Amino acid sequence: MTAGNGKDRSTAVLDVSGLHWATEQNVVGSVLRRRPGVIEVEVNPVGQAATVVFDPRVTSLAELRRWVEECGYHCAGQSVPSHICDPMTEPDPPGGATAVREPSHAEHEAGPSPHEMIGHGGHGGMSMEAMVADMRNRFLVAAVLSVPILIWSPIGREVFGLNAPTPFGLREDMWALILSLPVIFYSSWIFFDGAVRALRARTLDMMVLVAVAIGAGWLYSLYITLTGGGEVFYEAATVLAAFVLLGHWFEMRARGGANDAIRALLDLAPPKAVVIRGGEQVEVPTAEVVAGDLLLVRPGSKIAVDGEVEEGESEVDESMVTGESLPVHKAPGDAVVGATINKNGTLRVRATKVGADTALAQIVKLVQQAQNSKAPGQRLADRAAFWLVFVALAGGALTLVAWLLAGATAGVAMLFAITVVVVTCPDALGLATPTAIMVGTGLGAKRGVLFKNAIALETSARVQAVVMDKTGTLTKGEPEVTDVITAGLAEAELLRLVAAVERESEHPLAEAVVRFADAHAPGTAKATKFENVPGHGAKAEVDGHRVVVGNTKLMRAEGVDLGSLAVRREELAAGGRTAVIAAVDGRAAGLIGVADAPRATSAAAVAALHQAGVEVVMLTGDNEATARRIADQLGIDTVIAEVLPGDKAAKIAELQRGGRKVAMVGDGVNDAPALAQADLGIAIGAGTDVAIETADVVLMRSDPLDVPTALTIGRGTLRKMRQNLGWAIGYNAIALPIAAGVFEPAFGLVLRPEIAALSMSGSSFIVAVNALALKRLRLPRPLGD
Repeated sequence: MTAGNGKDRSTAVLDVSGLHWATEQNVVGSVLRRRPGVIEVEVNPVGQAATVVFDPRVTSLAELRRWVEECGYHCAGQSVPSHICDPMTEPDPPGGATAVREPSHAEHEAGPSPHEMIGHGGHGGMSMEAMVADMRNRFLVAAVLSVPILIWSPIGREVFGLNAPTPFGLREDMWALILSLPVIFYSSWIFFDGAVRALRARTLDMMVLVAVAIGAGWLYSLYITLTGGGEVFYEAATVLAAFVLLGHWFEMRARGGANDAIRALLDLAPPKAVVIRGGEQVEVPTAEVVAGDLLLVRPGSKIAVDGEVEEGESEVDESMVTGESLPVHKAPGDAVVGATINKNGTLRVRATKVGADTALAQIVKLVQQAQNSKAPGQRLADRAAFWLVFVALAGGALTLVAWLLAGATAGVAMLFAITVVVVTCPDALGLATPTAIMVGTGLGAKRGVLFKNAIALETSARVQAVVMDKTGTLTKGEPEVTDVITAGLAEAELLRLVAAVERESEHPLAEAVVRFADAHAPGTAKATKFENVPGHGAKAEVDGHRVVVGNTKLMRAEGVDLGSLAVRREELAAGGRTAVIAAVDGRAAGLIGVADAPRATSAAAVAALHQAGVEVVMLTGDNEATARRIADQLGIDTVIAEVLPGDKAAKIAELQRGGRKVAMVGDGVNDAPALAQADLGIAIGAGTDVAIETADVVLMRSDPLDVPTALTIGRGTLRKMRQNLGWAIGYNAIALPIAAGVFEPAFGLVLRPEIAALSMSGSSFIVAVNALALKRLRLPRPLGD
């Protein structure tokens, strides 16, 4: 599941499981950035994945995977849907299609086979659920053993008033030492192991802080115990471990919910497919389907891969992939999308795209890359987190020295120092925006709105003007009958005669007339002696009448006088409609107005954008009259008409020079220069073609209402990111001086390490829960909801 970006740049989304803390991303990022061929790394601790941009001429996926594992984390190769067969798939070559090859000897040595590496969603090693369970188990051990340690400690005797002798006649500190061993060497081992990984990677993270705090407290107490006894604080070390584990157990459960969107996408693909081979029906894993296979898709079954219908007709529910709410009729020759549901008929489908080429795989990759990307604020926060760890360690050392110089006992000074180290843990800072980005991009994916990166999310929140292409964006892109004007004939009779002629034509206007006549005029007639007049119209005999259908030039050639219809034709033209003239037996019989009709949700989309305070501009190559007609129907503010495709980007730049953040909405092909010029490029109606390079946001459905949806999600996500960053920074600014004991002389305000651990973990939990609240964001309702 890699996408080639040229000969010297490829992108892979790697599974990186085992990232318990947000700041652990620095370990993987720091190591990979120093490796040859690695250009860029974005690690997402919430999604347990990393997006790596690398030079395939210098390094390979197998090496990237090995380097991740050298950091101490599990890497199952590429993080891909389980229906993709081979995470050893090479990056796309310059020509496009994914090249599948046999793994090399070195790759075989690097780990298990491709099929062994793929678990649910391609994630090997410890899943998020298993990590949460492991954290819970570690907490329970620490909590259970901390209770008796606390009860027989000086603080416990003071609080609980217990005067019972220590079990087995052991000295109190010796009893606490024995009980603390499982807490240190099992429950807390995760901290020491993580600290070693970080130091090996030449970086500092939260694991280092917690390991220093717990390790220093326990080792100091161990030294006192082994040298004859004295003031110890095993209870501080063990309760500290329990509280850190408790807080992060809850926090991991919360941020696990941020990955719901990816899990839902991964679950869309069916695990097996029925393939017809040698005339026999064979059920095989979806991962083993190859391009060219003929699939049998029964009613109610999911279509395994992208393909083309060869036999059968049915209705297919494509809502889970394209977002279209109504089933789509499929017949031989029609394309179908993997993971969609066959509703009624039996289909035989020839597989055209499998593995990484399927629409689902590309959607998953887009969402994952967006979730792994960093907003500018988070990049700053990540750098700040590293220095905050350094400040915490230096602050702890200074606090220790300061209290000793002030005459405090070693135990008191040590407690203050440990509290400073613990309370300053920057995990909340590391989680501040990734969790919000995960939820925001997931929210969009459920509506078929795919953000390509975090910057697109931020930009969408700041858009002040939306420029929308008319044809295919605001309108359906196909003509529809808007007016029927008769002169001497009943409307139904006029439609019956005209439709008989137009049924023989292949012109788009003729097709529109036939569709309208079939819906509004019962009965059909047969045309004979049909004659097509290229560029002008057609003529034929229908039920003994000579019927001519076309433009004014054809009518003049046939000697037909329009009479009063001439004025009406001018009115239709002035309103942006094309007038189809009908003559029967040499006399003008009527006019049929045809125009490109607005989409059903276009007016609602414009209204929603206005409600959000966004200006709406229509940009089109059509004439002024046609553009004005649509604009008036939809309530659009500004119309820029008769613009050549090559000039659209200049018009966008002109709007930007007015100081506004501009989004451009187009089809992603003809509008590519304008999409690239805009602050935010939005490709609408992309369907299964999600790899539009020039767009920042891809709308899977042809629904203009998804434009205000994208802006609403962007604004909501940015708001949560700011809230979380503000909380994380504010928490550390307030907690650090309290922990250092600055307010102890004046106010007697003391923060013990255990409470510091609880507040630190609680801070991370609050950040995660606040981001999850984004799921309740009110979005514009799509048609049919």
